[in-house]
Amino acid sequence: MQKHPHRSALYIPGSKDRALDKARSLPVDVILFDLEDAVAPDAKVAARDTLYAALADGGYGGRRRIVRINGLETAWGKADAAAVAAMDCDAVLLPKVNGPSDVDALAALVPDTPIWAMMETPRGVLNAAAIADHPCIAGFVLGTNDLAKDLNSQGRAALATSLQLCLLAAKAAGIVALDGVYNAYLDEEGLRAECAEGRDMGFDGKTLIHPAQIAIANAAFGPTEDEIALARRQIAAFEAAEAQGQGVAVVDGRIVENLHIVTARATLAKAEAIAELESS
Repeated sequence: MQKHPHRSALYIPGSKDRALDKARSLPVDVILFDLEDAVAPDAKVAARDTLYAALADGGYGGRRRIVRINGLETAWGKADAAAVAAMDCDAVLLPKVNGPSDVDALAALVPDTPIWAMMETPRGVLNAAAIADHPCIAGFVLGTNDLAKDLNSQGRAALATSLQLCLLAAKAAGIVALDGVYNAYLDEEGLRAECAEGRDMGFDGKTLIHPAQIAIANAAFGPTEDEIALARRQIAAFEAAEAQGQGVAVVDGRIVENLHIVTARATLAKAEAIAELESS
């Protein structure tokens, strides 16, 4: 079974029937059904029923369905968790996770549902390794807007340490890590540049606020045709070298060792998973 791709993760308001329906046809890998920031306080209770009905109706294909609830300390959080426990979704996303105890509290309410953590507070970043190692945690979502607010910082460079600490923790634990949103959704070049940076850092994908951003994120975080072709040539050359009793091969004037083959096979597996998702 191929690992599910996470190139693009689009926030969809859980209170909007039209948006919930449109999401069924969008070429996105992950849908983040939002009961928190995207829903007004007076609509939060009704949003639970709206989202429950949409998920029960189905039609989202192979897209990963993750529901972001309100914090458990809010007036809506615990009821959100109880509602999500009965929803047809793949995971629940908890905002403002500061440490493993926050995950414990949610896990007690949704015992059979994988948990993702919003990494968006200074304390959460400092506790990233402990959070990632929690047995119920399946992924990180970087909340760069809230994190920048708490740090009183401006610009992507100011978040570099926080992004890297969360990435290190996620990679060490073997969980998914999604980069934060790019707010200027009409700025395609800016989004393309930030996606490229996030991919080069090691993120699995990008969280998005508008459907217009999907194609750019998918292109940035998916393997290119050239990368796929290179991976195949590396594997073929290495297998041929092994058959001759050699431990290394040469492709395009570069040494190819076993560690490169691990990456090459991962590239092909990702391409296959994307093709499978897009055909579903």
